[in-house]
Amino acid sequence: MTKVAIAADSKLAANIGAEIIAQGGNAIDAALAATLTSMCCELGVMAPGGSGFITIWPQDREPVVIDAYAAMPGKDFPGDRPYPELQKTLLNYGGGIYTGIGYGAVAVPGMFAGIAKASAEYGQLSWAELITPVAKVVEQGCPLSRVSGMYLEHAHAAIFGWHPESYQLVHPNGKDYLKAGDIVRLPDLAKTLYLIADEGPECLYQGTLAQELVAEMGRSHGAITQADLASYAAIIREPIRISYGDWEIVTNPAPAVGGACLAALLLLQQTRQNLDHDTIAAIQEAVLNYRFEHLNVDQDRWQAVTDLLYFARMNQLDHYRSSPSTIHVSTVDDQGCACSLTASAGYGSGAVIPGRNFWLNNSLGELELHREQSEPIAPGTRLISNMAPTIARHRNGSVLSIGSPGASRITTAIAQSLTNFIVHGDSLREAIRRPRLHVEEFDDQLMIAYEENLRAETLSNLSMPLRGFPPLSMYFGGVQAALWSEEEQQLQAIADPRREGSVAFA
Repeated sequence: MTKVAIAADSKLAANIGAEIIAQGGNAIDAALAATLTSMCCELGVMAPGGSGFITIWPQDREPVVIDAYAAMPGKDFPGDRPYPELQKTLLNYGGGIYTGIGYGAVAVPGMFAGIAKASAEYGQLSWAELITPVAKVVEQGCPLSRVSGMYLEHAHAAIFGWHPESYQLVHPNGKDYLKAGDIVRLPDLAKTLYLIADEGPECLYQGTLAQELVAEMGRSHGAITQADLASYAAIIREPIRISYGDWEIVTNPAPAVGGACLAALLLLQQTRQNLDHDTIAAIQEAVLNYRFEHLNVDQDRWQAVTDLLYFARMNQLDHYRSSPSTIHVSTVDDQGCACSLTASAGYGSGAVIPGRNFWLNNSLGELELHREQSEPIAPGTRLISNMAPTIARHRNGSVLSIGSPGASRITTAIAQSLTNFIVHGDSLREAIRRPRLHVEEFDDQLMIAYEENLRAETLSNLSMPLRGFPPLSMYFGGVQAALWSEEEQQLQAIADPRREGSVAFA
């Protein structure tokens, strides 16, 4: 029987993935079920109305990326009502960020469509067999994870306080918000999952849930229409492919930008003989500057991604200089099949489908991704994303599935972990545990965020100011990785200690 390693965001999600294997599923089924579990049980960090990307590389087929990311709403928007305006709120997270909440912040959700496509084309279990175990867990009630508890500490009022149903679910006694370890009870979500298991994924796009969602959008000043949902489809895309040492790496292509940034970071690092912290920070500064200057413009994003990879392959670093709200699951089996899946609902909108306990995303409200644009985004356009679910295959047959949550820190977390593992020869566990740095814009200036067990004096050659965080800070993502070692004939799964991840084997 095929053996599978699973690295997920929580013990509950990893265990559900293992249960799916015991029922006859494969590595893809396990990743999908674990993701569904996190979507429904990781309050605030994720939501059922989220979106994402699924990278799949079967042992005997070409790799693919399934684009199930959020789309701009507004097709056939009724002319007799005003287009929604974004409600902004200050969220005391990561030093303080503004985010958009309410129904006007909700984009067309894609994760259920992507899970359905991956299941139909690469899985072994039926749709109902995939959904039902997750519905049972939600029905029984599940403990709130440490990461969700930490997030609700910041978000329980700012994100969920404006909506009566959201507030009641997060504050079950009407006053105190849920803490880590508290049992989350969402009985109406369990019923909704059974409905989705029965009606199929079309339930959210053309069936019962679609009708209820569109009706609530009309009442509550949201932009999603029936045409938006009916026309949404998960898209199979050809991944970005690069060589890195003896490994071939595939990751997320345009219109997302995370995979291109990751590939550029790795390509530029590969040309440097000395990969000290100064060099890594300089490369990050170059690539992330390019990302914010060129990759936020939706109309030019495809060409900008092409240019980014070209300049990286040509080692034109100077050209660049001139110009938790996520979950991740990695699975791999002992036959060399791998799945890497990253999903997000943004920072949360607080909006729900009434009576369903079905939270929606705030993908239009992630203000750091959507800067002011000269032209409005056309309905149906895929929104910008930093996600980079990645798979690497060694020439000897070993295969590694890896990815991370963490907004703009996704690409730098994965790049540093891959470099530690492939270039420095660290064990997979040590590669993920090593202290990280991240170049970012904070208080209107470029700064280096770093974990304080990374020696600050090694960054002294750079002119940017430093912003320290405790060791193993969840700010720097939560890399989940699963490895099949062909030489050792052994499976490994590593969950980043920065978040309450967990692993399972089946």
